[in-house]
Amino acid sequence: MSPATSDPASCIRRAQPLTVVIKLGTSSIVDEKTHEPLLPILTLIVDTAVKLRKEGHRVVIVSSGAIGVGLRRMDVDRRPKHLAQLQALAAIGQCRLISLWDSLFSHLDQPIAQILLTRNDIADRTRYINAQNTFNELLDIGVIPIVNENDTLAVSEIKFGDNDTLSAITAAMIHADMLFLMTDVDCLYDKNPRSHADARAIEVVDDIGALEADVSSAGSSVGTGGMATKIIAAKLGTSAGVTTIITRSSNPGNILGIVNYLYSSPRSSVIEDPDNVNPLSRTTSFSLLSSGLDQNGPPLHTRFLPSSDPIRDRHFWLLHTPSPHGTVYIDAGAHKALLGKAGLLPVGVVDVEGNFASHEPVRIVAVNRRKTPGPDGKMWDGVPEEVGRALVNYASTEIFRIMGHQSADIGELLGYADSEYVAHRSHIAFLRNNSRPVSPVVPIKVLNSSRPVSPIVPIA
Repeated sequence: MSPATSDPASCIRRAQPLTVVIKLGTSSIVDEKTHEPLLPILTLIVDTAVKLRKEGHRVVIVSSGAIGVGLRRMDVDRRPKHLAQLQALAAIGQCRLISLWDSLFSHLDQPIAQILLTRNDIADRTRYINAQNTFNELLDIGVIPIVNENDTLAVSEIKFGDNDTLSAITAAMIHADMLFLMTDVDCLYDKNPRSHADARAIEVVDDIGALEADVSSAGSSVGTGGMATKIIAAKLGTSAGVTTIITRSSNPGNILGIVNYLYSSPRSSVIEDPDNVNPLSRTTSFSLLSSGLDQNGPPLHTRFLPSSDPIRDRHFWLLHTPSPHGTVYIDAGAHKALLGKAGLLPVGVVDVEGNFASHEPVRIVAVNRRKTPGPDGKMWDGVPEEVGRALVNYASTEIFRIMGHQSADIGELLGYADSEYVAHRSHIAFLRNNSRPVSPVVPIKVLNSSRPVSPIVPIA
């Protein structure tokens, strides 16, 4: 029997220990109509997580479902729209949800812990590090953390938006190797498989920016996510070096099969060269996956390859957790200097927007400097491009007074000079391809059926 078809748990034993984050949406936890817990799926998730733990892997579960469980407890038919009602249901449901997880894991003698977060909890760098330390300590002593957004306290300004985003930020925080986004479909398709019989599965995505797939799947009536939010989560995860995987939640055993395929199969040590694969063989490979004929391959899934130059720790935190309080516009010379590892000097600043204090996060936006003010009075023109985030040394009013001046003039202009830099280089994080902070979802166009699909590339 080949490694790809042997018992997954025995194959994982030969791999290096991993940190695995498993995200479950509300539709994977409670029935959409009755709101009853889906015990068969939850039991399989627990069994899968415990098998991973017994092989030495570190496991985190990001679990939605508090409001869904609350609906059942209070015998409410539909998810309410008012915030206070949602928060009350979350408070009711979270107690029963964590009790359910604890009961299921206790049968297998596996301890768990509950971690409830809002974006505001980790927007502060010290609290972010405290959360990171708590996660690592729990994982080191063999506990499986169960994470959820604290919907009882969260309002729109401090919400992650959905647990797909929360799971990606959690995975980045703990330097996870793999993030599984469990959903109600097997993988991404180039078209909607429910309405197109010739839809082809997309197994590997190495450039999310160039991804063309059908993401029309919306969230359930009891949840907030959908396929588009999973694409955003994949961007976050892969930018932090996390292999991100979409697969079907109703078959949690897929997790073991995929881990086995990626890290235990001899094929995983070979990366196909896209230039040596002709378009016909690409299309054929996807047809085999779509029809389930590739018996020696992994369970059907879509895998987003991690960045070869990941953004981690302080820089990831700065880009993706605190909300920016304003914008600092810089010219091309300052942008070039920053890319060369220099700090941001006031001479390179051309404008300031917003009302922020020192040491608060801001957007860094590159523009073209004008020699004279334009009709709008601004000293810049062109299309502004956000290039990063920074923690500034001066308040917005102070930066406005010193912008365009040499650092030697700061003391005279302000009466003091805390720093020669508007922002020190160590407090600046730059955006890269597919690493932009979460923004409104832009629909992804459907792939033309006559266009070749990217080759299937196993991870080395």
